[in-house]
Amino acid sequence: MKENLQRFFNTIKNWWKKGILQQASRITYDVVWNIVLFVMIIGVIGGIFVGGIGLGYFASLVHDEPLRSEASMAEDIYNYSETSSIYFANDVYLGDIRSDLYREEVKLENISPTLVDAVIATEDEYFPEHEGVVPKAILRATAQEFLNSSVQTGGSTLTQQLIKNQILTDEVSFDRKAKEILLAMRLENYFTKDEIIEAYLNIIPYGRNSSGRNIAGIQTASKGIFGVDASELTLPQAAYLAGLPQGPSSYTPFTAEGELKSEEDLQPGINRMKTVLNRMQDMDYITDEELEEAANYDIAGDFIDSVPSSTDRYPYVTYEVEKRAKEIIRGLLMEEDGVTEEDLAEDDDLRKEYAERTEKEMRDGGYQIHTTINKEMYDAMEEVAKNYSDYGYAQTYTATNSDGEEYEVTQPIQAGAIMVENNSGKILSFVGGRGFDEEHQVNFATDTKRSIGSTIKPLLDYAPAMEEGIIQPATSIADYPRSFANGTYDLKNYGGGNYGLVSARTALTNSYNIPAVDTYMKIIDKDPAAEYLEKMGITSLTEGDHVQPSLSIGAMDHGISVEENVNAFSTFGNNGKFADAYMIDKITNAEGDVLYEHKTEPVDVFSPQTTYLTVDMMRDVINNGTARYINSQLQNTNVDWAGKTGTSQDYHDAWFVATNPNVTFGTWIGYEKPASIDHPYHLTYSQRNMKLWTELINASAKVDPVLVTPEKRFERPDGIVERSYCAVSGKLPSDLCEEVGLVKTDLFDSRYVPTEKDNSLTKGSRLVPKSGDDGSSLSKGNGIMFNPDWLREEGYDNMSDFSMLYPRTETDKWLKIGIPASMSSSSSNDEDD
Repeated sequence: MKENLQRFFNTIKNWWKKGILQQASRITYDVVWNIVLFVMIIGVIGGIFVGGIGLGYFASLVHDEPLRSEASMAEDIYNYSETSSIYFANDVYLGDIRSDLYREEVKLENISPTLVDAVIATEDEYFPEHEGVVPKAILRATAQEFLNSSVQTGGSTLTQQLIKNQILTDEVSFDRKAKEILLAMRLENYFTKDEIIEAYLNIIPYGRNSSGRNIAGIQTASKGIFGVDASELTLPQAAYLAGLPQGPSSYTPFTAEGELKSEEDLQPGINRMKTVLNRMQDMDYITDEELEEAANYDIAGDFIDSVPSSTDRYPYVTYEVEKRAKEIIRGLLMEEDGVTEEDLAEDDDLRKEYAERTEKEMRDGGYQIHTTINKEMYDAMEEVAKNYSDYGYAQTYTATNSDGEEYEVTQPIQAGAIMVENNSGKILSFVGGRGFDEEHQVNFATDTKRSIGSTIKPLLDYAPAMEEGIIQPATSIADYPRSFANGTYDLKNYGGGNYGLVSARTALTNSYNIPAVDTYMKIIDKDPAAEYLEKMGITSLTEGDHVQPSLSIGAMDHGISVEENVNAFSTFGNNGKFADAYMIDKITNAEGDVLYEHKTEPVDVFSPQTTYLTVDMMRDVINNGTARYINSQLQNTNVDWAGKTGTSQDYHDAWFVATNPNVTFGTWIGYEKPASIDHPYHLTYSQRNMKLWTELINASAKVDPVLVTPEKRFERPDGIVERSYCAVSGKLPSDLCEEVGLVKTDLFDSRYVPTEKDNSLTKGSRLVPKSGDDGSSLSKGNGIMFNPDWLREEGYDNMSDFSMLYPRTETDKWLKIGIPASMSSSSSNDEDD
């Protein structure tokens, strides 16, 4: 054995001396090295090949993605919808415009730093360092996609999530993911980290708020869930909100109805909050003590109570403001594009396009819509309308559905009211009805058009006739049965009966129909509907209305809304100038720039003299006429009110509109489906409406007595004089008129003071009523009588019964005037009276 070992070592030694071992080592080394080098070369080539394939594949995925500029990306990133808001007068917040998603933008400086920490810890721990993407997260997500893994851990950074939400879609594909990566890295080159996280926090969804509305953006979430601004969030609140975006529907504390979820259903969101807190502690954003305290905090106690949306709380205001704001916004869009109303009328597609654009702009444009509505006054009126007990009885009628089946419908008496500031046209408050019906959304103050009855008389008959110099308050008009328009129009007074020779003032005070029509027919050829009514904002008249005598007492084809009727009356409260009523004061964008602001442009309608005379006549309506009932209901009877009542045909509608030096206010009651409201009740239908009017005024005056019930009175202008006249003819008094005691005094426009002396009376053979009679039984004699020539001049000579000229008042004086025996078919054997 020993010899064998010795021989082996000698051999190795000889090989070494001969260089055999060194040669073999070099060969082996060369072979191994070449093998290693070959493997390395193959590896590099393979890596380059695979990388090339990967890059090529990536390039193929993004080849159609445009090279976006910084400006382009900024436009996309900040192009998130923001909810438009409505404000009462004086910048009092009302609520948001109805929208599918509610969002309020907020700057990063107004967001709690704790919330920012919570989001970074939860969503993107490497956010401060990465350049838009985290490679290992991408590789992990890619491997999962290739292996079709059932568990997808994601890997998107906040930057990528921002890209996905604002530029791309939620589509799950390599194509979308590749573009997301490319754009995220590009975004990081253009934007700072603060800009990126600010945008992210404004776009991310947060479930529902306490009104049950879908919300997005941290400010909306903070206010809608905890009732605080994003800058005021506590640690537990910040952690709770930071956890919501991972499962907004599961973690949100509120239901679609705005109700707080059950304790069991709240638990997932609370557990998620604790997860966020743990991640914040892991990243040293909070201490162990802060973690423990926040994790044990009763976050459910911070959730705010359910808050009705603006639509639920103020449906009439919200819907009305939306309707009016749409018109304004559409006008702004059209003006910007150079499009006219004529263009829309000729192109249905264009009209549809602007309707859709307007809708989207209003709901998602972040507009601040400021209205004229006084919140306290509106609330006070709503309370009165809700609790008013004397509307009258509901009515039941039979209706038929589309299948021909009959069913019963019970409808209450509805109400509409509106208050307008005279000099500006501001709509200060209104009552849209007794309860908003979501199904057909009728606003009885602004939408519904009804016959306005006798409230039209000062607007269309008496004021225009005075403006044209045809009548004055003292003008004598005979109220007796007669036809108008060449015998085609017959009418009666309200309640029947006739009132003889009365002044225009008396006729308006007591709302006699025949004198109103008589007055209107004297100016109808001047088209007072166009020259006066339409200049005062009445928009619903038809061509037929302009020529029909019935318009003079309020009968028309379509009717007039409460808003337009009251607005027209405000002309009398504004010294004869019409200021068109409006509800939208201004509209600003999200940055506060004013896009629209209302400008009042008064229209001259009546002279100050005509205006004052009409106001003075309407004072009598309240003092001793058809509206005298309100004096028993008003809390302040010292206000200088002037107004007019109105009743439509068949007692379908009751109106009362009145003006004072500051405001004009009107009410209407009636059934939605027209029917008589004149049913047995302890108050008449007109009193029920006037009582509603006074209760609304009394409530409004408590809110703003200086505005609603001013101490100042209507100021008499220059050119108004007081003169005596004869009540028989309206002319200057004669000796005979004075003898019978019918000389009166009234106000006149100095331009139209009568210049002729009364010629209505003379002496001669006459027939006179017997003592104590009403004129139906006559006796013959000599004395003062109606002048036959005057009777012919006035067209009274064709009367069948001259006794109808005698008024129902001061009969002892009027019955001193006889009827010319030569013109009467009556006869008597009696001698002189």
